[in-house]
Amino acid sequence: MLSWVDGQPAELLSITDRGLAYGDGLFETIAVNAGQPSLLERHLARLAEGCTRLNIPVDLSSVRAQLLAFSQQLGAGVVKLMLTRGDGQRGYALPEPMRPRLILQAAVKPVYPSAHAEQGVRLFPCTTRLAEQPLLAGLKHLNRLEQVLARSEWQDTEHAEGLMQDVSGRVIEGVYSNLMLVSAGVLITADLSRCGVAGVMRAELLTQAAVLGVECQVRDISYAELLAADEVMLCNSLYGVWPVRALRAHDWPVGPLTRKLQAIARDLLDC
Repeated sequence: MLSWVDGQPAELLSITDRGLAYGDGLFETIAVNAGQPSLLERHLARLAEGCTRLNIPVDLSSVRAQLLAFSQQLGAGVVKLMLTRGDGQRGYALPEPMRPRLILQAAVKPVYPSAHAEQGVRLFPCTTRLAEQPLLAGLKHLNRLEQVLARSEWQDTEHAEGLMQDVSGRVIEGVYSNLMLVSAGVLITADLSRCGVAGVMRAELLTQAAVLGVECQVRDISYAELLAADEVMLCNSLYGVWPVRALRAHDWPVGPLTRKLQAIARDLLDC
């Protein structure tokens, strides 16, 4: 597997890295085609926001340069970018000085069944709930145990994704996707100010939908509102958009706005 640590080919990592010890860091999962990372500016903007909020000093120009060079060498596939706070002593106190560590790992692009995009997917109703922590909400930080536990709830192939709610029962997202719904022509996605991951594909699709003249709302979504929606879809930066066709005994059709956004996402990931 192709991997770099701080710009150099490497397969080993210090056991004192705070990303390992505490999940003290951030990550991005980036599709690469013809040596070019997709949605690059949105990935870097989210990384910069995370570094600001976690107080991790970062040279974004260096990150960009390393990512582009790595992507050129990879050619096509997926890059997992991890930025940790670097090495540290035992305990939670921040190390002085901080020397953040940039890890780049390559993987082949996942191959999903074509039926997921064409016919839609069935959601598994996860019982694992997302805790509310506004300081971390929206960030793609390295603490992913909630998602690990949620994903362990199903092993069958009938369900392609899981629905995650917060501790108050609000509908938030999928285990590894953002969720959007359409009601009376309005595109609605969850408010992620308490918990959840603000996906780069979600952000881009909200922008693109507004350009199309679609009204967009970012707000709380109840379970009852989800069931009453006209269309439901999932999105992320690897597969683009999947229609959601079922949750438990409830079914949704694959609607026209879902298909429009699916085509936009496909173009973004093919570039």
